[in-house]
Amino acid sequence: MSDIDLVPLVDEGLGNSAYLLSLGDGRALAVDTSRDLRALRRTAERRGLTVAFAADTHLHADFMSGAVQLAASDGATVLASAAGEREFPHRPLQEGDEVDLGGLTLRTLATPGHTHEHISFEVLDGATTVGVFTGGSLIVGSAARTDLVSPERTEELARAQYRSLQRLARLDDHVAVWPTHGAGSFCSAPPGAERTTTVGTERATNSLLRAPDEDAFVKQLLGSLGTFPPYFLRLPELNRRGPELVSGDTMPALQPAQVRSLVAEGAVVVDVRPIQAFSEQHVPGAVSIPLRDAFATWLGWLIDADASVVIVRDADQDPAEALWQARKIGFDSIIGELAGGLPAWTAAAGATSSIPLVEADAVAGRHVLDIRQDSEFASGHVPQAEHVELGRLHSHLGDLPTGPTVVMCGHGERAMGAASLLQRSGKPDVAVLAGGPDDWAKTTGRSLEVGR
Repeated sequence: MSDIDLVPLVDEGLGNSAYLLSLGDGRALAVDTSRDLRALRRTAERRGLTVAFAADTHLHADFMSGAVQLAASDGATVLASAAGEREFPHRPLQEGDEVDLGGLTLRTLATPGHTHEHISFEVLDGATTVGVFTGGSLIVGSAARTDLVSPERTEELARAQYRSLQRLARLDDHVAVWPTHGAGSFCSAPPGAERTTTVGTERATNSLLRAPDEDAFVKQLLGSLGTFPPYFLRLPELNRRGPELVSGDTMPALQPAQVRSLVAEGAVVVDVRPIQAFSEQHVPGAVSIPLRDAFATWLGWLIDADASVVIVRDADQDPAEALWQARKIGFDSIIGELAGGLPAWTAAAGATSSIPLVEADAVAGRHVLDIRQDSEFASGHVPQAEHVELGRLHSHLGDLPTGPTVVMCGHGERAMGAASLLQRSGKPDVAVLAGGPDDWAKTTGRSLEVGR
């Protein structure tokens, strides 16, 4: 097999992989890159590469494509499905179309399913297929979800996904499979650390490929689907029209008086500090979304895309990280950050709120609200705990008991986000469990309940 110089660029927060393929002459092909191009640019600069082609396998729902940005900054030719009807300059590709990369060839395969216009890209060295960029078709141990285009088309696309996977599985065993979606992505279901695979491995181990027929495949795939963030429904159209170009790594500095005025006008304060700091003191009404790998997902899930957002961070937290994570999900409504952080707020006599972090032995007598995903809750939870997924909490705020409540998740970050939403809605007596269900079981000596 050819020696392919390919660098996967893993986004741990979104659970995706973009790819940078060196073409051997100082040029490169980028595949399924997000609008946050920092990692790609560092890698390309380190290797002395210029991005000549930017390929997208489909209209992404979980991130804004970086292809338009690469076309503007690097002069890259955008390669994408003709069926996607994108409204910006690109080379539209259909089944069988080939692109000469200079020594390597990119061949287009129509693989609808994850989206209606999905394509995969075979990489050929001469007449030999050495690998295939599969996007959201064949992925490690599974296939990506088919319910993002419209509810009416979910089963139709699942059946198309079956045919696409069967087609990809006919490639030779040695052919490398380079998927976009992987563990941690809401576009796919399987756990596990592997991000790439081979056709032979998937043919032998992927349970969807081993389904006895199309009906069984559809039932298994649709049965694995969980919830997904609301921005998934708007990003495909934004990607079809073409993401706006963005630049800069800093946010405008807002004085406490300005922040108070903005909040009075409807702006939302998003506090990205660690939950211990938020617990002790925060701007009243602030929503806790710690700045970590998953920041973008929960920002887009908990905050309305049209809301004006003010960031509160610690001095040692990188403002560029918050800004680019927001931008990669099309969240361009951050209007600034609190200058000087919370110390400046309190120095200006700003009021503060708190939400206690409590240990497992303080849970007794309180209503327990578990806000993890359905599958997490079913795997083991505190007996009698109420379950509402964090992403659905907005629509359940009026249904929750009014008494003292302890919110819990796996480690505390999501629980603090939920507790901040409860406090923001007017619930006064709310606390967060420090740790998760396993910590509760260890401390109390009691067993977790399994199932829903």
